[in-house]
Amino acid sequence: MVKAIVGIGTVVNNIRDIGRSYKEAQTALLVGGIFENEKSIIYYNNLGIGRLIYQLPTTLCKLFLNEVFKENSLDLLDSETIHTIQKFFENNLNVSETSRQLYVHRNTLVYRLDKIQKITGLDLRMFDDALIFKFSMMVKRYLDKVEKNM
Repeated sequence: MVKAIVGIGTVVNNIRDIGRSYKEAQTALLVGGIFENEKSIIYYNNLGIGRLIYQLPTTLCKLFLNEVFKENSLDLLDSETIHTIQKFFENNLNVSETSRQLYVHRNTLVYRLDKIQKITGLDLRMFDDALIFKFSMMVKRYLDKVEKNM
């Protein structure tokens, strides 16, 4: 009844590279603990943008969040709205599928997305804005984890 998490580095072809692969596995565990906390096997090669965010200085991350979310607009979003955003991202910005999975009318979802746009200034139906919001949420999760461990 123990939850085990495994970090996997890249494949090596000679014994000299085992140390590098071990460090990658350690990084996979650290970064995966922040961005992939529901997974029990974390591959270094699949960390994606999380690995890049993990390497950024926290001061730069805070500056980025302050630029994206002026006047702490992110704090104005309630848990239901955050859940809606996560579902919207899981469904690749598809309004119809997201509304079906949330058991809400399509117009209700559109209303929620409009509300998010008024609060944050980001229209999540537009790819660039959705990308900025997704990265911002990842940066916030990283900062929260770093500040929790301090």
